[in-house]
Amino acid sequence: MQVLRKSLRRGVALSAGSFLVYEAHKLISGFAEVHASFKVEEVIEQADYLYGSGETEKLYRLLVQHKNSDDAELLWRLARASRDLAQLSSTSAEEKRQLAYEALEYAKKALEKNESNFAAHKWYGICLSDVGDFEGIKTKIGNAIVIKEHFQRAIELNPKDATTIHLIGIWCYSFAEMPWYQRKIAATLFATPPTSTFQEALHYFHMAEEADPNFYSKNLLFLGKTYLKLNNKKMALLWLSKAKEYPAHTEEDKQVQKEALELLNSI
Repeated sequence: MQVLRKSLRRGVALSAGSFLVYEAHKLISGFAEVHASFKVEEVIEQADYLYGSGETEKLYRLLVQHKNSDDAELLWRLARASRDLAQLSSTSAEEKRQLAYEALEYAKKALEKNESNFAAHKWYGICLSDVGDFEGIKTKIGNAIVIKEHFQRAIELNPKDATTIHLIGIWCYSFAEMPWYQRKIAATLFATPPTSTFQEALHYFHMAEEADPNFYSKNLLFLGKTYLKLNNKKMALLWLSKAKEYPAHTEEDKQVQKEALELLNSI
């Protein structure tokens, strides 16, 4: 009996010891989770500051350290940073290609981690379109419907995101001006090939401007270009002038200014 009591006491002591070890483990894990969460927020804060400052290379170096992260917010930012680095004129052709495919993988991973993240859908669509540039016109047209679906899903999740609305406008514009030989390719890929009009593109560009006025030089440029396609020179002059006068913060802004000036001189 005494032996049994000793065994029971030892069992309780072991159970209590195991419980304490378990609680300590939970406590440490909790601290680790809080620390990890804090670290992710800190990295995102640094990333957003660098993005706002136009520090493309520094931003990429910061985020690529976290390429194995499970956080969708980090991953879509890494996709964007990879793409932005690829867009720089100083980036070689081979690096541009490599970065385009990397960006697509990061965006895909962000979507896998959180399907309800609007930015993950947006950047997946953008990066899928970029990869099409390296795989030929057939692949690019073949991906078109998937790209638009991701943009539309992004707008469902965040109806006020002007950039995604603009991107659907670009999608419409591209299909509206598609040359005949590309339309023939589209007809072989789809039972009902995707189509659009300049009027539809204009609708989305205006919608983007309403969501966030003057948010993007390229939206101003495409408003001007679309009005030109619709033979409305008065409105084309208005929007192209706005694009030309838009402050150039990025290389893209400078290219927009140049194209807007050339179009204005041609009218």
